[in-house]
Amino acid sequence: MPLQYSISGATSEQIASSVEDAIRDERLVPGDVLPTVRALAGDLGVSPTTVAASYRELARRGVVMGEGRRGTRVRPAPPVAGRLPIAVPRGVLDLRTGGPDPMLLPALPRIGRFANHTRAVRYGEPSVSEKLATVAMEKLAAEGVETGSIAAVGGALDGVERVLDAWLRPGDKVAVEDPGYTAVLDLLAALGLKPVPLEVDQLGVRPVSLERVVERGIAAAVLTPRAQNPTGAAWDEERAASLRALLSRRQDVLLVEDDHAGPAAGLSLHSICAGRRRWATIRSVSKWLGPDLRLAVVAGDPVTVSRVEGRQALGTGWVSHLLQEMVAEMWSDPGTAATLEEAARVYSSRRDALVDALGAEGIAATARSGLTLWVPVADEHAVVAGLMDHGIAVAPGEPFRIESPPGIRIALATLQERDAPRVAGALSRVLKQRSVRFG
Repeated sequence: MPLQYSISGATSEQIASSVEDAIRDERLVPGDVLPTVRALAGDLGVSPTTVAASYRELARRGVVMGEGRRGTRVRPAPPVAGRLPIAVPRGVLDLRTGGPDPMLLPALPRIGRFANHTRAVRYGEPSVSEKLATVAMEKLAAEGVETGSIAAVGGALDGVERVLDAWLRPGDKVAVEDPGYTAVLDLLAALGLKPVPLEVDQLGVRPVSLERVVERGIAAAVLTPRAQNPTGAAWDEERAASLRALLSRRQDVLLVEDDHAGPAAGLSLHSICAGRRRWATIRSVSKWLGPDLRLAVVAGDPVTVSRVEGRQALGTGWVSHLLQEMVAEMWSDPGTAATLEEAARVYSSRRDALVDALGAEGIAATARSGLTLWVPVADEHAVVAGLMDHGIAVAPGEPFRIESPPGIRIALATLQERDAPRVAGALSRVLKQRSVRFG
């Protein structure tokens, strides 16, 4: 069935709704190219202006993206309906997800115990529990983060969205890492914000790249100080100082630090938010306490945190104090600290084993921190398919990129060190067999 027959409607609103329906029903999937404006207008018997308006509205909502001569495509993760990742065949080594190794997470305490000693929370009380505020302030302050104002939100992305929404409006420009976390890129699209790519090396955002975009004008920057996804980059003290100095010239720029990996990152945090007018450091607990603990702490300037809590009060109200109490107890528990220290050590060993194995095959890859690693290649989809033939599943780099060259992302959280040579050897064979050179 020709693609255009998946789309119908006589008005721009009807056409846009038809595209959404087709995506929801999986008649259109991420990456599909929509018909040209003129072609679809002719097929539906409407004016090109009507079709163009529907495409603009879909792009504003982050459902599609325009790519010039390449046409208009369905985004990798359109905010229409959740899509489960495609399952890999039994026996395939799955290195696609950037989540933690379940075997390295601390044990969750019994929730009933918290129900017994936590008093009932009433409407109108502070949104952050006293215990969580105390623990979070102590832990973050020890890492150099200002903690005068604290909010609790439903995870890292919820925090990023709420902080951006506190200051920005559709059309504003936001500097982001390229390659960067695909969920942040999709979130910006859904909010109608324009991503401005920043070049990344093993130490994170390159200062010369940040300087260029600051001079051109941006409203905000979302940066990852360590465990950068997908590259594994992390700031050292010198890089952090350079970025801090560049941003000090523009106090009106909202700075968001996404410290999603926390203790699992394996390296110290070098925050650059101190003294800024508009800022937030977001510490999620998903990577180190567990993905189902949908909680993150937002430390920020008083106005930003006040706006986040004010908007939260009009919707969800607050994050469950039962959940906050559980996170606070785990975060402050010496036994949990020992578990986290061991997890960070294991992740570091797995990361080093893979980097060394790739190096032995002549494949350049660097990852200083976190749970993912990036390998530049010329044809990422050919490499992904070739590795699947060898029983190894990795992620293509396309969803993570804006302008940066192609690559693949390898998630290493569950990779056993003994399997690192196998992965590196398979990648080497694929690159040679398909004459695909890495950059």
